[in-house]
Amino acid sequence: MTHLTPKEFHDKLDLPDHILLDVRTPAEYQQGHIKGAILADINNPTEFMSAVEKLDKDKHYLIYCRSGARSTNACAYLENKGFKNVYNLRGGILEWEFDIEK
Repeated sequence: MTHLTPKEFHDKLDLPDHILLDVRTPAEYQQGHIKGAILADINNPTEFMSAVEKLDKDKHYLIYCRSGARSTNACAYLENKGFKNVYNLRGGILEWEFDIEK
């Protein structure tokens, strides 16, 4: 896994083959999320693992949460499942300095 600053993470959003995952709760997601993010709540392990099983391992995964702890765990899980291109937003959405969608 690669830990990225908000600027580095934002720059990766231009990759054509990226998937943006928000691993927070549905309530947190509804309060505001990065545009294009897919919700995959890591606090609901059954739902999260089911979502991961459907993902293409050849894509680039940009993963974030509130502060970076849950997304670090999510990145580690994906890597353990054979995903190679996994990026974590260091500091989570709390450090995000770009637009948020509600």
